Amino acid sequence: MRPISDREKKLIRYSAIGLSIYLVLFFVAKPLQQHRTEYLKVVKEAEALRARVQPFEARAEKLQGLMESFQFDPAQLKRNSLVGEASVAIQKAAIGSGIQVGTVRESPTRAVGKDLASLQFEGTGQVPAVMSLLKRIETLGFPMIVDSVQVTPEKRGPGMVKLSLTIVILDYEQFKTEEKPNA
Repeated sequence: MRPISDREKKLIRYSAIGLSIYLVLFFVAKPLQQHRTEYLKVVKEAEALRARVQPFEARAEKLQGLMESFQFDPAQLKRNSLVGEASVAIQKAAIGSGIQVGTVRESPTRAVGKDLASLQFEGTGQVPAVMSLLKRIETLGFPMIVDSVQVTPEKRGPGMVKLSLTIVILDYEQFKTEEKPNA
């Protein structure tokens, strides 16, 4: 056998290097490409899921802001004691505002409405105290609406007024299951 020249040795080295690069690329790069396509697929799914969840995040933040501003958390309310707790909260707010609490009557709900009960509240106090109570009612943490307000002068002293409120306590559970119109 004849000796291999330097040029042939170089050619064999370059061929071996080229063949090993080809084999490495074939056996390593192909699985890497498959992993990359799987990764890109998972990334696209995550982006699609993020796009679907994003509107709900905005709604949740808005709802959280409303719950904090009105101090209302429906998860903590118990339907069977809601009217009593709301009545006590109104009376405490009235006393805290400087109003002398009179009669508080509970009326049954209307059959067609989404209200749980109606409260008639009467009290006497000065005008700033009445205004303070009206402002505090919205932050008591109960689903209620002031339906009517009647303020009449009281004969006991200057600046004293008699306040009559009709407050409707809403049944918040009926609002959860409400069907949305298809309009």
